[in-house]
Amino acid sequence: MPYLSKSRKLKAALLLSAFLTTAPIGHAAALDAPITSGTNYVIFYLDKAEAFLNGEQITLDAPATIRAGRSYVPAKFLGDAFGMKVEWQPETRNIVMETPTTEILLNSDNKSAWVNGISYPFDDVAMIVNDRLLIKLTWLSDYMGATYTYNSELRRVDIIHVDKPAGNYDPTSNNSKPVAKFTFGKPTYQIGEPIDYINLSYDPDAEGIVMNWEGNEEAFFKAGTYPITLTVKDKNGNTSAPFTRELVIEDKIYLTEDQFPIYTKPVGSYIPTDWSTLYNHYFNLANLPKTVTEDKSRTLLISDSPETFTETGILYQDKINGKGRLYADHLNGTEEKVGFAILATNDTDEPVTIHTTRKGEVFPSLYAHLIGSEAMVDFLVDDTTDRTMVVPPGQTFIYKQFPDFYPGQGVNLMYDVETDGEITFTFAAADTVSASMTELNKLPFSGHIRGTFPIDGFDWQVDVSEQGLQKPMNLVIGDGILDPFQKGFDPQRGTEATLSGNFGTVYHIHSDKPRKMAILLLAKGGAFKGPFKINGELIKVPNSGVLTAFDGMIMLYKTTGKEDALDIDFSPPAGSAFPINLVFYPLDERAE
Repeated sequence: MPYLSKSRKLKAALLLSAFLTTAPIGHAAALDAPITSGTNYVIFYLDKAEAFLNGEQITLDAPATIRAGRSYVPAKFLGDAFGMKVEWQPETRNIVMETPTTEILLNSDNKSAWVNGISYPFDDVAMIVNDRLLIKLTWLSDYMGATYTYNSELRRVDIIHVDKPAGNYDPTSNNSKPVAKFTFGKPTYQIGEPIDYINLSYDPDAEGIVMNWEGNEEAFFKAGTYPITLTVKDKNGNTSAPFTRELVIEDKIYLTEDQFPIYTKPVGSYIPTDWSTLYNHYFNLANLPKTVTEDKSRTLLISDSPETFTETGILYQDKINGKGRLYADHLNGTEEKVGFAILATNDTDEPVTIHTTRKGEVFPSLYAHLIGSEAMVDFLVDDTTDRTMVVPPGQTFIYKQFPDFYPGQGVNLMYDVETDGEITFTFAAADTVSASMTELNKLPFSGHIRGTFPIDGFDWQVDVSEQGLQKPMNLVIGDGILDPFQKGFDPQRGTEATLSGNFGTVYHIHSDKPRKMAILLLAKGGAFKGPFKINGELIKVPNSGVLTAFDGMIMLYKTTGKEDALDIDFSPPAGSAFPINLVFYPLDERAE
């Protein structure tokens, strides 16, 4: 068989698509007059007889369908739409398609298809349903020069086919220039309405193309007429002629410039907002009412002072009997590497068992925001298995030992423990880790958080249903006023201690039947980096770097309005500044 060039293969596939008609096998396929050359836009809905050709509704006698995970579309309809000539040969029971350069045959009896003598398995190309022939969509896309998209939610297939224009081929280079072409989803748009740019560009040689747009904004916020221009370039450097359409924006508001990113941006996106807008619109939003229940089922030991230690010694020490939480955040401020450990001492007359039920830890690092964020990621993921340690009477065991800290490195950690007796936990740094670290000097308080607190976390019940959230509202975390800081005691100083930022605690925020809304994070107090767990999904904020109020806000989460509940779990990450604001922003049907 002669070699098929790329262009000849394309023409062959184009013809193949036409001859796979949906006419009954055994009868001639009657064809309407071919459609004039240009762009054809076909819409199918799987297993539905209604279809659209260039915007006009058509009723099919054989709808598009899916079989074994492959999409099939009605071939006769496409043959008619794309102007293909098809002939039925009853004597050979072949469907034949002929052009000056290509002959295509399809024989359903022998289950074979031929393109200029090259054989293809019938089942790789088409299928027969109720005596109707359907063509596989991927075959159409790969060989016909058509493009398609599939919307699984709508079960909708969109196919665009563009004819090759005359006079675009250069015989000296055996190559054609690509063609730039596009349209809009509808004739006019409103102010702030997302623009649907439908790219119709193609390359006659079926080469990949690179697009260069001018003026194609996501939306426009002033009424008027805007020229939009597209040029495309193929892999050989051939550039199309510029193609320009004018976009008409009506003097009617769909979304304001402030609303647009909140309605359209996906989760994780930055929402750029100038300081004036933040101050005037978001800092002073009404506060979302909440019902607070304090969880005091655990005793919380906080070791964060001296946060940066410049000498070795005991950083903090106190007792737990029952449920507790160990929290530490320390940096090596010495000029040498040091060892860091948590020790468990049993001063009773009976063995004491320690169960570790949950952990959040991180390897030593120079980056304070990183260690705080990653430790809380580890804690929220909660893949800890129950680890058990039995401490004999009068003994000190090393509960946790960490890799050596080099100068400037630090760690953040949080462990949930349960003991069946009293254990003294000691946080200490030394040249060498050993049980004798309990004999070191106790280091002085340096202004950060240190103490024992009768608090594990907070359950906040809020109402963000259709009735409870009818305008944007703030939920403030860690300001010390709307979210008060807890009080405890520092036995090493013998004074009351304040849990600024409520570090080491866990917030659980719950609402029944949340409405459709966006949840935005505003880092009001300064640099922030940390995770949230929302309806079981772990979300790191931001994906890289840190967030400040000068960066605007981040789209933390979006609800659909169909959830039974909204559950947010959060623990303040070390290294981050507080307060932070969660902005609950109601959305309507304009949201994507």
